[in-house]
Amino acid sequence: MATGAVGVPHLNITVNEEDVEKGAARILEAIRPQWEKDSIRFKLLTDGMTNKLVGCKPEEAEESETVLVRIYGNKTDLLIDRKAEIRNIILLNNAGLAPNLYATFENGLAYRFIPGCTLDEKTVRDPNIYRLVAKRMAKLHKVRVEGEVKKKPYLWEKVQRFLDLVPEEFSDSEKKRKNRPSHRYHETVIPKSRIAEEIREIRDILENVDNPIVFAHNDLLLGNVIYTESDNSVTFIDYEYAIYNYQAYDIGNHFAEFVGFGLEMDYTKYPEKELQLDWLKTYLTEYHDRLPTEEEVKKIVSPSQCLRLDDSHLLGCLGSDPGRTLLH
Repeated sequence: MATGAVGVPHLNITVNEEDVEKGAARILEAIRPQWEKDSIRFKLLTDGMTNKLVGCKPEEAEESETVLVRIYGNKTDLLIDRKAEIRNIILLNNAGLAPNLYATFENGLAYRFIPGCTLDEKTVRDPNIYRLVAKRMAKLHKVRVEGEVKKKPYLWEKVQRFLDLVPEEFSDSEKKRKNRPSHRYHETVIPKSRIAEEIREIRDILENVDNPIVFAHNDLLLGNVIYTESDNSVTFIDYEYAIYNYQAYDIGNHFAEFVGFGLEMDYTKYPEKELQLDWLKTYLTEYHDRLPTEEEVKKIVSPSQCLRLDDSHLLGCLGSDPGRTLLH
């Protein structure tokens, strides 16, 4: 066992994605040697392309003792800076905003389990819970990275990295079949050149929007927000994409999550004007450590809606009155 980032142990272990329980057991031998091997129970929590996540604890132990072992997906390092992710977890844990990191290993990390439930389309609209989310986001946005002098939005660099990995076309016939347009909104393949052009157009619009650059989560989907009822708190998880970005990016992204995902999106569930205003006032009160002025609320409304990336809202960003048409 070696010492990794800021004293966090690093294990020279590579976990096989096809046998995560065996790999997780090896991790636990190093960080929880007191646990009886035969008593440990494993539960696969996520099995996606980006990560595999397994919860581990002795059968009779409290849920709060659970250790989470996350195995990185194959080639995800092309999209995600894993060193930066570890730095983020340590930075935010020191600020009381992220769970303890127990160890890193060759293709993953082990960290503390936060008991609770991920948000869903109902809980995200609960006034008590959405105000907790707003406050938590404001605290995150006030975090400062030591030694960071020039702050710039990382959005465009990340989008470009994704685009660079997109092939002009698939040579493999099976991949062509799987990626053939099937959604009712997309009957033809959109050329990569057109995507690049649209990104440039959006960038031109957003770079003219007045919005502070803050340390942002950048992936606040509902599954990355944990509500713990016992102490009435929320915790953000998965800091793979956390870095400096537009303040309004996290807000606009989170509001967009109200409508669902994929083919199940229901735009009637987008937060109504009253909810947005209450959410934003709660956020700004925490962010400024005082009640916001009406002008400060209006000033954050426009960029938050612009970063929703709905055509009508992007056009609204070019208008002179930021609060005139953007809340609905």
